[in-house]
Amino acid sequence: IFAGGYSAGDYSYIWGGVLDADTVEWVTENGGLRRENGDRFRRELLSKGGSVDSMAAFRAFRGRDPRIEPLLERRGLASST
Repeated sequence: IFAGGYSAGDYSYIWGGVLDADTVEWVTENGGLRRENGDRFRRELLSKGGSVDSMAAFRAFRGRDPRIEPLLERRGLASST
C-alpha cells in the first residue's frame, strides 16, 4: 500500500478534508449558509485559484492556521474531555 505512492495521494485527500471541515466550521460559526458568507468564501478562497499560496489564502479567510479538530469531530474521533 505504501510502495506505490498511494499513501501520498491519501494524505492529500485527508488534508483536503481538514480544510473542508475547518471551513464548514467557519460557516456554522458565522450564521450558516448566508449570502455574505458565500461572498466572502468566493472572494477570499475560490477566486484566488493558484494566484497566491493556498495556505496564505486559507489563513486570510479563517484568520489562523487550519485545525484538525473539526475533521476529527466529523469522523467521530474527537476525544470527549
